[in-house]
Amino acid sequence: MPSARREASPPSEKGAEVGRRIGVGLMYGLWRPRVLGAWKVPASGPVIFAVNHSHNIDGPMVMGVAPRPTHFLIKKEAFIGPLGAFLTGIGQLKVDRTAADRAAITQALDLLAAGGVLGIFPEGTRGEGDFASLRAGLAYFAVRSGAPVVPVAVMGSSDRPGRLIKALPPVRSRVDVVFGDPFDAGDGSGRRTRRALDEATERIQKQLTAHLENARRLTGR
Repeated sequence: MPSARREASPPSEKGAEVGRRIGVGLMYGLWRPRVLGAWKVPASGPVIFAVNHSHNIDGPMVMGVAPRPTHFLIKKEAFIGPLGAFLTGIGQLKVDRTAADRAAITQALDLLAAGGVLGIFPEGTRGEGDFASLRAGLAYFAVRSGAPVVPVAVMGSSDRPGRLIKALPPVRSRVDVVFGDPFDAGDGSGRRTRRALDEATERIQKQLTAHLENARRLTGR
């Protein structure tokens, strides 16, 4: 049987750049993003964006305002019909959240090994967006790849529903995106044990929570 590495095709870097340009047009055309700290994102090399998640536009918003093309891990349920082909075309990664998706894991690690940017919602699903509950996936990718983690806080996307489309924020409303300082999730030992991952998860949660508090101070939200 073919291995997961052979079955998984690498995400398209050119596609992700196309997705970024589409995101720029849509996000700045429909809303008023205010971007803080984008200069903190490393200009090259592997990076993991750890993004809070309280609204469906959070991912597209980060794609549109980030200084580098971003490949998000997105639940497989979104890859249906034309939308699935579009997401694949702009370099996004399909992941099965119900099991250890070896194909998605391989794609993500290959992406980081090639110096790309991986976007992850560490809370797993849409919620309060406060980083209160983290899954171990972010720690695994960070420790395994050695890529720095950049916390990203999206604020204002879920404050109130729009008048025309309730599922979206009001047109021309302000959405703040705050990029934080890069940090290493591991302890420098290179350990990949269960304990090392648990410690990395705790370290990540402290950093993300502190970033969110700082983002609230900066934006007044």
